[in-house]
Parts: sequence; structure tokens; C-alpha cells
Amino acid sequence: MRRVLIFLTLVIVLVGNLYSQGPRGKSFGFGIILGEPTGLTGKLWLNRENAIDFSVGSSYFGALRFTGDYLWHFDSFDSQVVKLYAGPGLAIGTGESGGWIYKKKDDEYWYRKSDDLGIGVRGLFGLNIIPKRSPLEIFVELGVLVGLTPRTGASGEAAIGIRFYP
Repeated sequence: MRRVLIFLTLVIVLVGNLYSQGPRGKSFGFGIILGEPTGLTGKLWLNRENAIDFSVGSSYFGALRFTGDYLWHFDSFDSQVVKLYAGPGLAIGTGESGGWIYKKKDDEYWYRKSDDLGIGVRGLFGLNIIPKRSPLEIFVELGVLVGLTPRTGASGEAAIGIRFYP
């Protein structure tokens, strides 16, 4: 039984790397993301077209924010270096948040603050650059976040980042 488990694990790892689209055929990378959110990021390629990315960092949505997205990659430029991607995701913000100035009354600006758990869904569109013979992935993304709790609302998001594939 132990040999069967070892064999299956090796097959899964080898097949995952065979069909991955990350730099140098790797399926997992990690790095930094700046913007909304700002923090650490990771990406797991499931096959040549699909991946799951995630991030942990600070954001308007919460002092600590966790995001996860399911991505489809498109070969819009007929290039192995530059690709577009899009997909849905989920964001969970914890801790005190403060952000948008949302109202002006008698030259006074109101600032939203809350320490509630925030949950929202997001839609993402991005550009992926994977230089040949490099272990790096550079990305730029735009999206929209729709807050579901504690209050509803929407905001735009933009980020840039880099991931390293060991």
C-alpha cells in the first residue's frame, strides 16, 4: 500500500509539472503583490490554461486580507511570453479597515471605518509576462470587488506583482 501511495504521488507531481505553464515548467510560484492588496502572493498552475492564485496582505477591505482566485489564461497575443487571464475570486478581510472617502457634507469628509469581518466576491482581469529561461512571472491586474458583508458596496482594484518559481 505504501508503494502504491508513493507511486501515485510521483505520478501526480510529474504530470502536474508536465502540463504546467509556469516559468521553466514549474507549477508553483510565490512572490509579492503591490496595490490592492499589498502583501504576499502565490500561484498554483493546474494545467496549461487554469491556475489558482492567492494572496495575504493589507488592504482597504480589512487590515488583513485573504484572497483566492480561479484563473483562465488566454493566448491572445500568440505568444509564449505574454498572456491574458481572467477569473472569479473571493476576498475575506479581518480587523479594522478604513478607506474610501464617500461623502462630503459642509466641507467635511466622512471616512468609513469598521472592525467587522468583511467578505466579498471579485472579478479579475490581468496580463501575465513570463520571460523565457527565467524563473519569474510578472503580472498586472485590474478587478472589481463587491462587498457582501458587513455592508454591501463595490470598489475597483489594481495590483502589480512578481512571483518566483523555484
